[in-house]
Amino acid sequence: MERVSGLLSWTLSRFLWLSGLSERGAARQPRIMEEKVLEVYDLIRTIRDPEKPNTLEGLEVVTESCVEVQEINEDDYLVIIRFTPTVPHCSLATLIGLCLRVKLHWCLPFKHKLEIYISEGTHSTEEDINKQINDKERVAAAMENPNLREIVEQCVLEPD
Repeated sequence: MERVSGLLSWTLSRFLWLSGLSERGAARQPRIMEEKVLEVYDLIRTIRDPEKPNTLEGLEVVTESCVEVQEINEDDYLVIIRFTPTVPHCSLATLIGLCLRVKLHWCLPFKHKLEIYISEGTHSTEEDINKQINDKERVAAAMENPNLREIVEQCVLEPD
């Protein structure tokens, strides 16, 4: 077993070296992703809850561990956010998802594709809400509603 493990380790390191993904390149990649995760989290943590005077970070709706960033290619990234509503029947979960999407669309400085989900098992209608907040047409229609747009802007704009 030890021999197989050693052979596997050698084969993997040889493959990485031959493909140009030596330790330097491999070590650099996670650091870049960590920086992107922190960049995303820093933007979303300050979003205010639509009902309460707290931020999403303060309510633990978002945490650093709920953000994932994957490289699609050299200039494009996939950002995945899994947020946790405060209660399983939260009536504002869709609005919170909309706020996350709008804030990142407005503020994220790198090219990205965005997927937002409710953490599995944390909301009674998570599947329906996930479809809504990831449907571009529904998001665009929601943002055309002046009342809804005002609420979203109040939640995502930084206090002066």
